[in-house]
Amino acid sequence: SDTRGFCAAPVHALIQASALVKAGVYKNVVMVAGGATAKLGMNGKDHVKKEMPVLEDVLGAFAILVSENDGVNPQVRTDLVGRHTVGTGSSPQAVITSLITDPLDKAGLKITDIDKYSVEMQNPDITKPAGAGNVPESNYKMIGALGVKRKDIERKELPNFVKDHGMNGWAPTQGHIPSGVPYLGFAMEDLTEGSLNKVMIVGKGSLFLGRMTNLFDGVSVIIERNSGKITSDQPTENTLSRDTVKSMIAEAMRGLASQLLDGQE
Repeated sequence: SDTRGFCAAPVHALIQASALVKAGVYKNVVMVAGGATAKLGMNGKDHVKKEMPVLEDVLGAFAILVSENDGVNPQVRTDLVGRHTVGTGSSPQAVITSLITDPLDKAGLKITDIDKYSVEMQNPDITKPAGAGNVPESNYKMIGALGVKRKDIERKELPNFVKDHGMNGWAPTQGHIPSGVPYLGFAMEDLTEGSLNKVMIVGKGSLFLGRMTNLFDGVSVIIERNSGKITSDQPTENTLSRDTVKSMIAEAMRGLASQLLDGQE
C-alpha cells in the first residue's frame, strides 16, 4: 500500500513498519531508502557557482530491519508519535512544537528526558556553502527554546542543551535521506551498549512542499532502551485468544446444562 510522504518519508516508514510488526501482520519488515541524483546535482551546482569543489559526491541510501521484540534491541514506541497536523501551521517553530510536544506530553516527559534528538542531520560542511546554513544546529536551538518556554530548562542552559542532546550533522543532503533516520544505527548501540535510555527521531518534512500541496508530512517517534520484557498481543501455541476462551466457557456451560437436565429426568 502507498503512503504519502515527502522529506519525512523514512520516519513514516519506520512507524508503519513498527506498527505492522507490533500488530502481528509481519514478523520482519525492511524499510529501504535511496538518494536523489537531482538533489545531488543541485548541491554540486551551488558549490561550483562559488568556485568550490563538488563537496557531495555520494548517492545516499540505507536500509533498516524492524523485527519483533527480542528483549534486547531498542523498542519503537508506536504509542508516542508526534504529527504535523493541518492545524499546526507552517512556521518552523510551530512544526517543532507539534512534533516534539505531543509525544512528550503523552508520556509525561520533559524535553530533557530525551537523551538525543535526531533531526534533519544534513552535513553543514555541504549545506553552508550552498546557503542553507547549519540545519541540525538550527533545529536543536528551536527544541532548546521550546524547552525554555516549557520551563524544562533555564535559558542559560540552552547552549549546553544543544551540545548534550544534539549531534553534528553528517548525512548526505539528498531529500529524505537525512530526515532523522541516519542516527538509527548509532541509536542501536547507544540504547544497548551505551548509556542512553530514550531518543527521538524527528522528520520535520519539507515546509516548501507542504506549502505547495497543503499536505504536511512531519512526524516523530520515540525509541527507548529495551526493558527486557517480551510481551505479545498475538495468540501463540501457549496462549489462548479471547474468542477461544469464550468458546471453551460456552462449551463448559452447555455441558453443565446438559448434566443438570439429565439429572432432573
